[in-house]
This record gives sequence, structure tokens and C-alpha cells, in this order.
Amino acid sequence: MGGAQENTIASVLGLRARPDLDIMLVSGPTTGPEGSLEDLVRRVPGLFTLVPTLVRPIHPWLDCFALRDLSRLFALIQPDIVHTHSGKAGVLGRLAARRANVPTIVHTIHGPSFGAFQGALSNWIFRIAERWAGRYTTHFVAVAQAMIEQYLAEGIGCREQYSRILSGFDVSLYSHATNDLNTRAALGLLPGDFVVGKIARLFALKGHADLFAVAPSLIQRCPHMRFLLVGDGPWRQRFELECRGRGLHKHFVFTGLVAPEEMPRYVGVMDALVHLSRREGLARALPQAMAAGKPIIAYDCDGAREVCVDAETGFLLAPGDLTALTDRLLRLAGDPLLGRGLGGRGRALVMRAFPVERMIDEIHALYLELTRHRPGRS
Repeated sequence: MGGAQENTIASVLGLRARPDLDIMLVSGPTTGPEGSLEDLVRRVPGLFTLVPTLVRPIHPWLDCFALRDLSRLFALIQPDIVHTHSGKAGVLGRLAARRANVPTIVHTIHGPSFGAFQGALSNWIFRIAERWAGRYTTHFVAVAQAMIEQYLAEGIGCREQYSRILSGFDVSLYSHATNDLNTRAALGLLPGDFVVGKIARLFALKGHADLFAVAPSLIQRCPHMRFLLVGDGPWRQRFELECRGRGLHKHFVFTGLVAPEEMPRYVGVMDALVHLSRREGLARALPQAMAAGKPIIAYDCDGAREVCVDAETGFLLAPGDLTALTDRLLRLAGDPLLGRGLGGRGRALVMRAFPVERMIDEIHALYLELTRHRPGRS
């Protein structure tokens, strides 16, 4: 489960309904505590193909076999378009498509493969890989303008090869989300609690440490503040132990894995959502919370500023500014009218820009444009 995966499946299912397209989804195996969305596509006959060698971590031996397997698959089915998603799968998929002489190769950038969030060696490897795969990419789709600028700055493609297509979702599910007291009670939250939500994989670079750092001061000044951490990941036990060690366990609720269709129920009980990631294209949690009318607080990383307009739809902070994070949360907790104003403006923005139907229309139009002028086509 994750934003890129939800985007990919929504695209596949939406495009499959178009009469001029025949869609196949190719993926590697699902592993780890983050959960799986495979059932959403396995139930559709002929839609899903599993390539066991396409594992998520870098694995030179298996990666060579994955490149071979993908090349053979593309040579067999001879697709008009190969559209790749995610980092490693995006590189291997594009190289395999090139080897199989696929005429149109599209890649969606969901988040940066390189940057200050990782070491020099990893950055060097990913920059080389992205530049190499970029030579064979017909067109890039980015979920945020920030991704386009970062890739162009690295000399990957030219501006005419890029389109921004926002990562759409069913906005109606969130616009109808309510502060359900039964849900609050099931989570151990009181009706009068001010609930700060965070939706993220429990792992590095997602900003949980910053939330733990400001929590004691916030709780001292606002005793009814609670923190709702939605998601799972390999660092869950570490975070739970840290909360107990700091004496914060009564104020933090770990939901564990939440299925996408259940997410609006959890967003509905939040009074504000914080997004403190140091690496993200444009986190879907931000527009999802905005669709529910919730004020947001986000670090100014990657595409966050494209939806979190400071003092208009939320508060945009310099990464790591814990003083500002504390101040903005206390302001929201003490001023419900401020939160409702920010949330209302955020909802209006998202209802215009993020419907999943709009995303599907834009991808479909891009496919038609890219294939219209190919040799042999009218």
C-alpha cells in the first residue's frame, strides 16, 4: 500500500474502461508489513501479471533476471505503450521496453530517486540510472511540478517531454467524511480531544521523530491533544517503544495498517493533519485531508507547496522547524474558526484539481497524443 501504488491501480482500472485501450498491469511480488493492493487487480480476469524476479530492493542478480523477464514479456505481447511507475521498476521497465522495441515509453515520477535524503553513492547510482533510462523515455508524467524541475535540473529529458498530472482519487469519499464519535471511541479518543493525524509509512524520512520531539511541549500546553498515526512499517516497534520510553503512550494512537477504502473514516476524526516527510513527490494524504476540510501542516519539501498554500489552505514550514510546528499546532488547537477557514479553502482547491476522473482523462489524452503521430498512424 502506498500513494504510488494507489495511483497506478486507479489509473489501470480507470483506463481499462476506455473502449480504445487494452490494459495489463505488470508488478513484482508484495512483501513487508505495508500491506497489499493486489486483490483489487487480481479479481479482474487477465489484468494482472506477476513477475517474481521484480523485487523491490536493489538485488543485482535478480534485477538481471527481471530485465530479461520483462523484455521477453514485452516482446511477446508487443504493447503500443509501456508506462512505468516507481524507481527501480521504472528503470528496469523502460530498459526492457527499449530492448523489446516498444514504440512509446512513459514514466511517472511519484517522488525523487535522488536528493539530500540519501548518501552520495546512492545518489550517484540513481542519477546515472535515471539519466540512462531517460534516454529511452518518450514522455514523463510528474505528480508535482517540483519533480519536473528537479529532473530537468539533472539534465534528464527536455521540458517538452514532461506533463504534470495530479494524483487523483475519489474526492467524494473524503468530502463526506465526518467526525464520527463511534470511530473516535474505538480509537480511544474523547469527543473533546484535538486530534493531530499523520498518515505515513512507519519508516525513515517520514518525520515521525519531529512529531515525537514536539509532543511533550504540546501536551503540556494543550493536555487534550492526541496524535493519530495511521499506517504500518518496519519501524513501528521502534516508534512504539520510543513513545513508551518518553511517557507519551497515552497520547499516541497507532492504528496499524488501514485499507484505502477505510482511510476517510480515520481522516474524518482528525482535527488537523501534519505531513513532515523529507522525501515525497506530492503526498496523497495532503489533498485527501483537504478534501475532508481539514487544515494541514506540511514541510516545504518537493510538491507540498503546490497544495499547502501558507495561511490559505494550511501552514507550510521549513523542514525541521520544530518551533513553528509547535506554534501552528497550538494555534489550530486554540482557534477552531482558523482551522475551518483553512480547511474550507483547501477543500475547494482539491475538489477542482484532484478528482480521479480528471487524472484518467489527462492520461488517456496523453496516450492518444503520443501515439497519434507515430509512423503508420493517421
